[in-house]
Amino acid sequence: MPAYPRRLLPVLAGIGRHRAFTVALVAAAALRVVTMLGYPPARMYWYDSYTYLHNAVHLRPEQGFHPIGYPLLLRALLPFHSVEVVVAVQHAMGLATGVVVYAALRGRGLPGWAAVAASAPVLFDASFLRLEHAVVSDSLFILLVVAATALLARRPVPSTRAAATAGLLLAGAALTRTIALPLILLVLLVLAVRRVPWRRTAVLALSGLLPVAAYATWYGGVHGRFGVSGTDGVALWARTMTFADCAVIQPPPDLAPLCPNGTVLDASGEYVWAKESSLNRLPGGHVALNDRARAFALRAVAAQPVDYLRDVVKDTALAFAWTPVAHPARTVPAFGFALDTWPLPADQPLVEQVRREYDPDLTGMRSVRPYADLLIAYQYPAYLRGPLLAAILLLGAVGAVRRPWRTAALPWAVAVTLLVAPVAVLDFDHRYVLPVVPVACLAAGLAFAGPPRRAAAERARERRREAPVG
Repeated sequence: MPAYPRRLLPVLAGIGRHRAFTVALVAAAALRVVTMLGYPPARMYWYDSYTYLHNAVHLRPEQGFHPIGYPLLLRALLPFHSVEVVVAVQHAMGLATGVVVYAALRGRGLPGWAAVAASAPVLFDASFLRLEHAVVSDSLFILLVVAATALLARRPVPSTRAAATAGLLLAGAALTRTIALPLILLVLLVLAVRRVPWRRTAVLALSGLLPVAAYATWYGGVHGRFGVSGTDGVALWARTMTFADCAVIQPPPDLAPLCPNGTVLDASGEYVWAKESSLNRLPGGHVALNDRARAFALRAVAAQPVDYLRDVVKDTALAFAWTPVAHPARTVPAFGFALDTWPLPADQPLVEQVRREYDPDLTGMRSVRPYADLLIAYQYPAYLRGPLLAAILLLGAVGAVRRPWRTAALPWAVAVTLLVAPVAVLDFDHRYVLPVVPVACLAAGLAFAGPPRRAAAERARERRREAPVG
């Protein structure tokens, strides 16, 4: 037999062993091609997308809500000068996330059909198609978190190399979205409970925290303040605006102007941008007011802890509704594929600069038939309903406490943290729920996986069955 076909035999054997997933992956890739054909060039968010693209050209720590992780990816893609290339890479990241979930579960001995089912939401849910097609950091963030979690869930005691790699992945996630900062501490806590040798825990801590500390130092050199964000206090202040009662809080005179001023909005996150909110009526802007906003928010939470927890629970519960709830009311929570055009915003000052420096052909997104018609019909059945997400989380919880090796505990804890933390520090958003899904599916799959020795034995038996005779 010629050498070249002989080299293909292991590849073909691998495809044969994973035939169902190969078919699913090809179908998921086709859906992403249809998305790019149906809605060129990309979905742009009013504030986020243009800030990211601007920061990619002028790399420096931003004082606002966005750290440097996603702009670094955009900078790597800058030579193409195309947001279509950006979303194509993000669609590939969505496929890679599904591959990671499938490979992790198959590596723990889960049957092929079950591993395909666990990877199906991230591969086929229409919400992920829309998210990957937007110039926002979420697709990169999801891939980093899922890869780190899957790496640590491969075995009860991760190797030194796995611990170091997972730490770097979590650091990248934290520098992509700051909500991942608590995940590093959470992972260290879970590893300590699992009695992982302290040297490997120390390796993960160093690889996870040193890049964050280096960025915080750079941030401090530029802005005069050690940190990774200049608006964390503003976000937490907005969270308190739905329940804060200054008659109970009794803030000092310098914080009293941040009390609710009678403006009533339908979501706490809206107070960050509403011109009529008390924060935005004060001079100085978000960064200058951040420390005062944080001080007020901490006082409000301490004075009204029950009210704070009630609002966090109430908003988190929106994730489990059968019909997606618009929160805030002006948003489209799901089923967002439509026949329309979305011009670039006239009131966004960075539009022309981004067009000049990053993508000269940047235009507003538009729908193209018949591809858009297919996605409009597809999105209604291809949506993970809230009760199904609750069931997946429940399965992961059972695996986290029932199995002696408790392999599902880590991904389940990560999933719950990703669900609750954004609500606790700002507000609920359906977009913020999507990172929960693949990690929760990983936890649910691990609830049915065997211990590492049994999984290895099952893989060995499978290889013997598939080995060619002679």
